[in-house]
Amino acid sequence: DEIATEAYLRVAKKVFFDYVNIEKRVGKEVLSTIIELNDPNEFIDNAISVVNFKESALISILEKDDTIERLVSFERLFAKETEIARIEKRITSKVRENIDKSQKEFYLREQIRAIHTELGDDEDEIDKLTQEIKDKNLPKEVLEKALKEISRLDKINPSSPDYSIILNYLDWIKDLPFGKSTVDTEDLSRAKEILDSDHFGLEKVKERIVEYLAVLKLTKTIKGPILCFVGPPGVGKTSVATSIARALNRKFVRMSLGGVKDEAEIRGHRKTYVGAMPGRIIYGLKNAGADNPVFLLDEIDKLSADIHGDPASALLEVLDPEQNPTFRDRYLEVPFDLSKVMFITTANSVDTIPYPLLDRMELIELTGYTNEEKLQIAKRYLIPKQLKLNGLKENKIEITDDAIEEIIRSYTMEAGVRNLEREIAGVIRKVATKVAQSPRRRREVITKENVAKYLGIKKHLRDIRLENDEVGAATGLAWTSVGGTTLTIEVGLMRGKGEILLTGKLGDVMKESARAAISYIRSHASEYGIEDERFEKTDIHIHVPEGATPKDGPSAGITMATAILSAFTNKPVRNDIAMTGELTLRGKVLAIGGLKEKALAAYRLGIKDVIIPKANTKDIEEIPLEIRKEINFIPLTSVQQVFEKAIKF
Repeated sequence: DEIATEAYLRVAKKVFFDYVNIEKRVGKEVLSTIIELNDPNEFIDNAISVVNFKESALISILEKDDTIERLVSFERLFAKETEIARIEKRITSKVRENIDKSQKEFYLREQIRAIHTELGDDEDEIDKLTQEIKDKNLPKEVLEKALKEISRLDKINPSSPDYSIILNYLDWIKDLPFGKSTVDTEDLSRAKEILDSDHFGLEKVKERIVEYLAVLKLTKTIKGPILCFVGPPGVGKTSVATSIARALNRKFVRMSLGGVKDEAEIRGHRKTYVGAMPGRIIYGLKNAGADNPVFLLDEIDKLSADIHGDPASALLEVLDPEQNPTFRDRYLEVPFDLSKVMFITTANSVDTIPYPLLDRMELIELTGYTNEEKLQIAKRYLIPKQLKLNGLKENKIEITDDAIEEIIRSYTMEAGVRNLEREIAGVIRKVATKVAQSPRRRREVITKENVAKYLGIKKHLRDIRLENDEVGAATGLAWTSVGGTTLTIEVGLMRGKGEILLTGKLGDVMKESARAAISYIRSHASEYGIEDERFEKTDIHIHVPEGATPKDGPSAGITMATAILSAFTNKPVRNDIAMTGELTLRGKVLAIGGLKEKALAAYRLGIKDVIIPKANTKDIEEIPLEIRKEINFIPLTSVQQVFEKAIKF
């Protein structure tokens, strides 16, 4: 059948043509010659002679006699081989693409290396950085994060801004002291010697540090305590922290929190911000080079908050032993263990510290020094220090004990010794000037009589006690930021309409104490022979001298009540007795704070009897022995007892 044969021939030619186009192994001239053949058998014989198929498949076609059968076998064979060729080509194309991509990356890396070499950069910087990171013995999570960043760094053009950002981040990871600690001293006696040599007194602080070392010696591991030194300026809060670091043989880091408003100061900025840096906690640990330093957070009561967040809230994580083992700085984005750090905070007052933050700290009060303690501090520390600073030898000056006491009493008024050191420095500078002008000058002796020649007129007068027993005047004791002081509370009665006048720049608490005292006297007027009508016709004026000085605090209630009762009964108050305590409307005497400082104030004034709330009896032990011997403390529970002791009925 010629028609059927022609149809099969055309299909066979098309399959052959498709195969040759895919394989590209047959020349164009040979292909055109074979395609032009019109005899089916001649076409088949020539076509199978130019391809490289299996012999068995080709022989089976040659052995057939029927032309149609030969064309069908030919078409099937070439259709199969064409499909195989297409698949092979597709596979080859993919392999070539992968090879080309790898070659391209290799080529680009080689170009980058060549650029680094031309610029003088270290071509092995990334390899070295990788090795340094691996050698640091980092925690698993930190190591994974660092290697991931290195992988990103390797793919970024060095001229890109991201390159320097990632490199800076890796430098921080590399420089931080992960798992790197200093060895604490286990010699308790040596640690105590260091503390004693640096500071006079402060027995509570020294005892607490020795306890810490003892526990550390027994357990080998201890979570860092958070100590908070509270006290007025100049009592040595910061210098005690440096001594603790020396005693423990640890690195010392100091961070001032005064005026810090931005939460990022504590937790750092995220890397997405321009110029992002870690917080000052991480920065301090990097500078220390150890993960267990003594870290001083100075002036924690001066923190404030604004639109940038609340730093005090950020410190909750830092100062919580349960949270700080996994402290995450926003810049690092990996945890850093702060549990080994010994945090020490300082504050002048705990009133402005948020309670949740205060609850995480162990309070240790540094209340101030007695005059005897100041004398010893001046002799042991301040004078030798200032002699060295001013280049004056000890054989050129002598400051007697009487002269130091005169400087303490007449030229300073403070709980600490900062101003005392300034005044001593002033004396030494005057002598240094004379020695510089005349090197052979004899030793200069500073006495109580000639102190004024060096320091000028007296800057502070001692508190003046009442000379006589007076009506409507009582001596109270108060706590101030520079220590204890005495307050004379005066009450004047005038004909009027029962108004109450309060002067002397009193705070809200003292105003409330005054009104409570008046209410108590009015409610018990009949017991003291005072007519009720008298209160309606009398104006009461309560005044506390030194009106320019602000005064406030919950400890003047019984003093005011005593002065008011004295004025209404016209009975004098003893001038040799001082008192402190708050008053309730039921006549109870409540506990107060700062007993040690108040006792010092009474001692300086020469007052022998001091009325205190009975609840404060336990605090007497904290008062220096030499003061306890001189003062008779009278613990009372009711204001009626106070009146009996203080007013001469």
